[in-house]
Parts: sequence; structure tokens; C-alpha cells
Amino acid sequence: MHDDALDPDAAGVLRGIPPDEFVWRDAARVLLHDEVLPHIDGWWERAEYPAHLLARLGARDLLRDGVDVPGLSAQSALAAGLLAAELNRGDGSVAALAGIQGGLVLRSIALFGSPEQRAEWLGPLARGERLGAFALTEPAHGSDSARLETSARRDGDDWLLDGEKKWIGGGASGDVTIVWARVTGGEGDGRVRGFLVPQSAAGYDARPITGKLALRAIHQAHVRLEGVRVPAEAVLPGAHAFRDVAQVLRATRLHVGWAALGHAAACYEASVRYARERLQFGRLLAATQLVQARLARQLAALTELQTLLVQLAREADAGRLDEQAASIAKLTGTRTARAIAADARDLLGGNGILLENAVARHFADVEALHTFEGTESIQELLIGRAITGFGAF
Repeated sequence: MHDDALDPDAAGVLRGIPPDEFVWRDAARVLLHDEVLPHIDGWWERAEYPAHLLARLGARDLLRDGVDVPGLSAQSALAAGLLAAELNRGDGSVAALAGIQGGLVLRSIALFGSPEQRAEWLGPLARGERLGAFALTEPAHGSDSARLETSARRDGDDWLLDGEKKWIGGGASGDVTIVWARVTGGEGDGRVRGFLVPQSAAGYDARPITGKLALRAIHQAHVRLEGVRVPAEAVLPGAHAFRDVAQVLRATRLHVGWAALGHAAACYEASVRYARERLQFGRLLAATQLVQARLARQLAALTELQTLLVQLAREADAGRLDEQAASIAKLTGTRTARAIAADARDLLGGNGILLENAVARHFADVEALHTFEGTESIQELLIGRAITGFGAF
């Protein structure tokens, strides 16, 4: 187990941030040290899902991703970003559990839910008393999620849902899934709506995907919906089109950028730690020019990403974060983390593939993160559309 945080801040971008913005990050650091890092290698190797951590995270108010919940202190986008980075610095699977709960499920209900739905769900989800899932991605539509084929049709006062979803975190292990489906027939034909679907509903079949080489300590499900019946009260009344889903994804793309920063920081810290301890050719790796040059490049890239994300979090808190900036955060974040993780893996030599050194776990999880909320190519096309005014999808 290692938890020797270096908290690199070469540009001083964190120095002027008020202490209360770090409250959630510091709470996460304690939880990770006490309840995650001593066990994560075993969970990861056995593909064991530590669902009990949901309540532990909720008790420390670590599940919101900046979403306002009655009775809880306001959490800025900057504070949420610092928290996301810390959780991912610990482990990507545990961080994904929190990110799905807050960034996707809570945010969808807070933005588009009825007063009754918000009263029923926001508090229990934020406290980790109930587990939610967000079902958008489909087997045939990953990045092209706007073309989703899962259907919703009226049947009297109810709705019937049919279709398939894939890579749904918590979709086979929780209480409720927000299913995004396209209306077929009648009023609203062709529109995209969100539905609160109990995972116990008849016709809802979800099974964890096996054989994963990343994010091994969280269940991601393949969900099949066959005539799943839900009442009219299950519809999120504020969501009527895919642009509403995109509003949720825009916020979570910034979250992914911060998550990438956490993985990058973990790999940099592992590199520094190893260089200070490993003897080769009669001296420490840290005393060699090549290794110092590698560490310098890692720190420079980490500093660039950190500076970008702090600024974009401030833009988000000011209500100015647009799609282009969110995509830049995601694109830059995962590209940077991939490069630092690969460099760290190489710097550690053969020991770089051992779980005990953490780099291999972060290396694998960054590969999964790189696909979250749209692939690299999709982010480039979103940015390109903002630059040129032409959609090239």
C-alpha cells in the first residue's frame, strides 16, 4: 500500500484556493488510506465489487460531483474536481462508483426530475443509501449515442421499454437505472426521454460484463429491457431531447478531465517513489540524468493539465463552461494521463506490471477512462464543430 501524496503544484495554481474547497478532497484521502488502498489490489485482481463503499462515501458527502442537494453544503465545480482527482488517484473503480452516482444519476434527476422525484431520490442517492445507474450507451451505439435505439411507447397510462444497454456501471447491482430511450408513436414520437426504472422491474435483465482488463473493481452491466413497464411518474419531465442528455455529459466531461489528473498524479508519484528507492548500476535511478528528464517531463505535463482544469472549473462555477471547453478538458486530460502512465510503466521496468506498485492498475484504468463520455475522435470533432461551425460526424 502506498499513499505518499506529493501534491505537485509547480505553477502554484492551487496555492490561492480557499481551504474550504479542499474539505471533500481531504475527506476522500482519509477514506482511501483507511478503507481502499489496503484492499484494492485484491479487489482488482479478483474483480470484486466493493459495493459497501457506497454508504461510506455517502457518509462523507463524496458522491455529489457538485450537484446541489437539500441539507448538504454547496459544492463548487472546483471542489468537485479536486475530489474527483483524489478519488481517481486512489482507484479508478471506486472513483467510477462515485462519478456515476453523482455526475450522471444525481445530476440527471436534479436537472430534469419533478419536485417529487427530486424529493424521493436526491438525498438517498447522495447519502449512498440507494445506488443508481445511468443507461445511455448501447451495444451498437457507443460514441454515436444520439442514435440510440432503445424504445419507449405508451400503453395506457404506462410506458413500455424495449432495448439493450451496455457498459452500465451499477446497472446490475443497484436500485434504480435512468434509462434513456426514444419515444415511438404518438405525441413526442422520436424524442429522447429519461425513465426511472427499478432494477427489480419485470423484464429488466442485467448481468455484469466479465473479462475486463480495466476498472475491474466495479460491475459494468449489459442490460436487456423486454417490455419493461413503468408508470407515467417514472418519466423525467424536464428531459425531452438528446440535447438534455448532452447537458449532463458536458458536465461529466470536465469530471473526466479531473479524473485523468488523479491517475496522472498517481503514476507520477509512483515514478518518483521508485526512482528514489531503486538501485541500478550502483546508484539510485533518481541520480541518473535520463530518469530526472523523465520525471521533469511528467511534472511539466501534469502541471499543464492541472492549470487547465483549475481554470475550466472556475469557468464552470461562473456558468460559462461550454461544450468546446468541456471536450478540451476530456481530450487533454486523458491524453496526458495516458502518456504519463505509459512513461511511468516503462520507468519501473518489469516491476511496472505489478499491482503492488499501482502503475499497472492506473495504466489500465486510464485506457477505460479515455473512452468515457466520447472517444478521443469524438472530442476532436466536437471541438472542430465549435471552431468551424460544421458538424463532421
